[in-house]
Amino acid sequence: MKKVIAITGASSGMGKVTAEKLIKEGHIVYTLARRIDQMQDLATMGGKPLQMDVTKEQDIERVVNTIVENEGRIDVLWNNAGYGLYGSVEDVSLEEARKQMEVNLFGLAAITQKVTPIMRKAGKGLIINTSSVGGKVYFPMGAWYHASKHAVEGLSDCLRLELKPFGIDVVILEPAFIATEFGQVLLNNFEKISRDSAYTEMMDAIIEGTKKSESTNSSPMVIADTVSKIINSKNPKTRYSAGKMAKPLIFLRGLVSDKLFDKMVNILSTA
Repeated sequence: MKKVIAITGASSGMGKVTAEKLIKEGHIVYTLARRIDQMQDLATMGGKPLQMDVTKEQDIERVVNTIVENEGRIDVLWNNAGYGLYGSVEDVSLEEARKQMEVNLFGLAAITQKVTPIMRKAGKGLIINTSSVGGKVYFPMGAWYHASKHAVEGLSDCLRLELKPFGIDVVILEPAFIATEFGQVLLNNFEKISRDSAYTEMMDAIIEGTKKSESTNSSPMVIADTVSKIINSKNPKTRYSAGKMAKPLIFLRGLVSDKLFDKMVNILSTA
């Protein structure tokens, strides 16, 4: 069945690859991102790119109104926009930390608030929130990113209970190591931190580990296939984890003690 799908953060990475797949499957796909110039190829394929910044309420309202005016409904909202802020808690400014939360958490909530009444009136809908395996586990230097994704997990669990009586499913997507711009963003964040930082040695080890692991990260198609599966499921699960090390990391987090997991994480982040 053809569905009207809105995807945030669709100008690159998981969002863009998934949009391509869903367009090919015949869905009506609205791709939303700040960088509309990077979505013109999606328009050529039959997608519907719209410029939107998840931190700007007027952008969100304009886009949601446009979709409803054009299609009369929104069947699926995939809250995919987000980025990773890396650096020690001591080094990262609170201004940057607030921006991280504004995009990864409050931006997600803002568009959800606009779309939920539309789905509620229709008596059906699907909201997919991109958390991360980092919403369940943690790595050094990622405190603010992990905090935002742990918050997405909690928000989504509550939202699922609130919307269930209205026929709306809420699904949490937990990607792990995916070959996207994420690793480069991490490295760029580290470059902004003074080399006089007390954490330089730890940062250097993580930088090397990140560079080594990039070539073995999972393809974004893993996420595209997972999102397609969720959308086409009559009764989707509450959580889907996908990508390199996703299921093992989540399994181990629930199995071993904090101290043992700390040791494992330190090895993984610098390997």
